[in-house]
Parts: sequence; structure tokens; C-alpha cells
Amino acid sequence: MKYFLNLFLLLVALASPTCLWAQAPTPPGFERSPSGTEYKLFRRDAAGHYAPRTLAPAGDVPYASRVGQVLLVYIQYRTDRDSVLMDTRQMRPEPVPIPLGPTLPKGSIEEAVSLVLPGDSAIFRFNADTVFAKSLRQPVPPFIQRTGNALRVTVVAKQLLTPEQMQAKQQALLAEQERLAKARAAKQLVKDDAAIQAYLKKNKLTAKAKKTPGGTWYVVTTLGKGLPPKKGQTVSVKYRGTVLATGQEFDSSAKHGGTPFDFLLGAGQVIKGWDQGIAALPKGSKAMLLIPSPLAYGERGAGGDIPPNAVLRFDVELVNVK
Repeated sequence: MKYFLNLFLLLVALASPTCLWAQAPTPPGFERSPSGTEYKLFRRDAAGHYAPRTLAPAGDVPYASRVGQVLLVYIQYRTDRDSVLMDTRQMRPEPVPIPLGPTLPKGSIEEAVSLVLPGDSAIFRFNADTVFAKSLRQPVPPFIQRTGNALRVTVVAKQLLTPEQMQAKQQALLAEQERLAKARAAKQLVKDDAAIQAYLKKNKLTAKAKKTPGGTWYVVTTLGKGLPPKKGQTVSVKYRGTVLATGQEFDSSAKHGGTPFDFLLGAGQVIKGWDQGIAALPKGSKAMLLIPSPLAYGERGAGGDIPPNAVLRFDVELVNVK
């Protein structure tokens, strides 16, 4: 029984598109690697021009010496009929890090990328069944099968780094992203502050409005008799939140059965505008909080109800302080 099962599997393999692919002639302009991957390989010279080069990674940089390092590349996936499926340049400005491991599946995308050196550009042509089985580990989408069952993968190698160099690069990139985000937030804060002041003026609330040191505006409508809460205390708040520009409600205590919302003040459990505004209110107070977007949900917004860079209004009641 085992013999017939093995024979059946062998016949299926011989009839599969992968085996037929291996027997098919190499397309014009392509060469074939020892593992069967079809490729066009180019090396960039000092003048910035690309010229074809022979696949000889051991002659340039032995692959074994690169194990454990990280190759930074741009990758583009196309069908054999030149339709773009994915381009990493459109998804992120930085090249994609590819760890170079000691063992890679023969004929896989990972193996192909490992043959490219910094300064190289390559086009690899794969049987879609092989790629999805060995690299993506999922079935081939029907639309790819209808376009020739082949994939073309363009790889542009930019840099080869040690793990330590890669970690330093990522840390520097994160630091730069944080710096740019803070700069955008500071600029947006000025814009939002002007919008809030215009809103207060329009509604004749300027004289009653106050501003926390962190930038949150608030107008007390009912002054409580208790003491303002301190950092680390648990506060209970009833609220109604709206987008200032449109007046659209996005959340409220009423939507949750009228139950007050409890949180630890100053612990970052809520948006910064809440931590600032609630801390300025005596227990039992009712107030309007006007929160600039950098102190709320920022340039990302939240869900479908709070757009990016939205100034928010919260009508709150500080019910209890524990």
C-alpha cells in the first residue's frame, strides 16, 4: 500500500506545473542558476551605470561570510505579463531588511536575494507554485494562474550590514521619526490652539476659559466642592465626546448605560488632554474640555468617527475621586 501511495505522489509531481517549468526553455535574456531560478543580473559601476554580470557570488563575496548579516533591498513583484503586484518603495521609503540565514530553500525568493550583492540589480523569474509553496506558504491566487503562473521579482540591493549596524540604523531611524513627529505635533498644536480660541470667542466663552500648562483648554460650567484629584488617584468621569469642527458625537457615557468611566489619573491610561483637564477640576465639577489633536488622537485619528488632526470637545462631570 505504501508503494502505491509513493508511486501516486511521484506521478502527481511529474505532472505538476513546477516540474514542467523546470523542463521549459529559459526565456530570452535570462540565465538559469544552479538551483533552477531564472535571472538577469546587473552590477552598478562607479559612474552609476548598470552592466550585466555573471552570477558568481563566491567570486565576489563568499556567501558563507555573509551569514548572520542583513541585506537591505528594494523588492518589486510583477506577474509575467508585467502587472505590478507589490512594490516596497511605495509601501515604505527605507529598503527592506533581509536576514541572510545559513540554509535557504533551493529555488526560493530568499535564496535568490542571497545571491545579490550591494550595488546589484536583478530580475528573477519564478514559477508561482514554487514561490507560494516555499516562500509565501499559501496557495497561488487564481488571477496569477490566469496570467501564466509566473512571477518576476526585481531586487535592488543597497547595503549589507552586521546585526549591530542594523540595530544602530533602526534606532537612528526611530529617533528621526520621533523628531519629525514631534515637529509636526508642535506645528499642529499652534493651529489647533488658534481654532479653539476662535471657537471660544464665537461662543462668548473666552473670559471663562482657562488653559492647562500642557495646552488643554477647559471651561467650568459647575464648580464642585471637593478637591482636585492628584496623580495616582482613581477618578470616575461621565462624559460626552464630539468633534469640535462638526459637532458629531463619537462616544459618551450614555452609550455605556450611563456608567462613569474610571481611570488612574496621570498614568497614561487616557489621552493627554483628559489627564490634564480632569486634574484641574474639583470633585463634583462639570466642565467642557477642548483638546488639541496632539493631546488627543493626533495625526492618525481614531476609527471612522475621529478624523486625523481633529480637535475634540468633551463635556465631563467628575463624579468621584478614590
